[in-house]
Amino acid sequence: MELTTIWFTLIAVLWIGYFTLEGFDFGVGMLLPFLAKDDTERRVMINTIGPVWDGNEVWLLVAGGATFAAFPEWYATLFSGFYLPLLLILVALIVRGVAFEYRAKRDDDQWRGRWDAAIVVGSFLPALLWGVAFANILHGVPIDADKEYAGGFFNLLNPYALLGGVTTLLLFLAHGALFVSLKTDGAIRHRARARAVPLLVAAAAAGVAFLAWTQADTGTATSAVAFVLAALALVGALFSARAGREGRAFAGTFAGIGIAVAGLFLALFPDVMPTTLAGGVDLTTTNAASTAYTLKLMTVFAVVFTPLVLAYQGWTYWVFRKRISVDHIPSTTSSAPAPTATTAP
Repeated sequence: MELTTIWFTLIAVLWIGYFTLEGFDFGVGMLLPFLAKDDTERRVMINTIGPVWDGNEVWLLVAGGATFAAFPEWYATLFSGFYLPLLLILVALIVRGVAFEYRAKRDDDQWRGRWDAAIVVGSFLPALLWGVAFANILHGVPIDADKEYAGGFFNLLNPYALLGGVTTLLLFLAHGALFVSLKTDGAIRHRARARAVPLLVAAAAAGVAFLAWTQADTGTATSAVAFVLAALALVGALFSARAGREGRAFAGTFAGIGIAVAGLFLALFPDVMPTTLAGGVDLTTTNAASTAYTLKLMTVFAVVFTPLVLAYQGWTYWVFRKRISVDHIPSTTSSAPAPTATTAP
């Protein structure tokens, strides 16, 4: 297998990890005002992702760095053409991270309310815009003969891309609701279970429509298999959620999102960013790649450090695997540690 294909596969794996893990983070953030009735319950919800949300974002950083190093032409065209939506995603992620840390800095309901709103918005925008961005990559954008983006912002807001955004938004909401039901106990758990079923119905409907459109537009035989498996995983998650099997339901959305993202990369390969212009140039794993020496050097580092990162993140999830409830939250905010500890502020 060529190194370009290996690195295309590794980048796909990084995006699978990001969407499956950060996806439920976004869902929890968006559901904050709908599942929690008071500040104590909001602290419980934030606590479910407190130890892991920043680690989940590492998958995005590594995916971006790997794209920059392995496929610089892809990186340059992507970030120049998608500058505004990617900037909005970056700002949203920054504000969201600051909100987690600062909501407990003052014992004031209005202060915490503003930061909670920042968490909701900071989770909503990436959940929507990542789907829009990936749908445009799959569908193709105007790239000229110089490998430069030749369109505008509104070229990205086509019906297919908007459906992609709605799909990721609904999938992350359902994924987050199931994560809350799996990680909490008491009233929050019951509310999350009740919300998860209708969200799964909507997410499955949008997901099937988007994957079917993708398959008809750019799909291959291998992507078709992946899309069918993803759809079956989401249907299985729905039946498990209705039966009250939270672990199986969460595993279903986890598998459904991961397999769907894998199918999208299978549908894209060997392109990395196709063009819609008649005289334009498709960016592929060949013409957008770095030199062979660079890819070899990157492969050595990946072989050494990737297992270490996976082991550390797996250990983190194991340590913080237990359910939490309002009984675990201190009664005063002055004694509450930052959200990267076992209790949220």
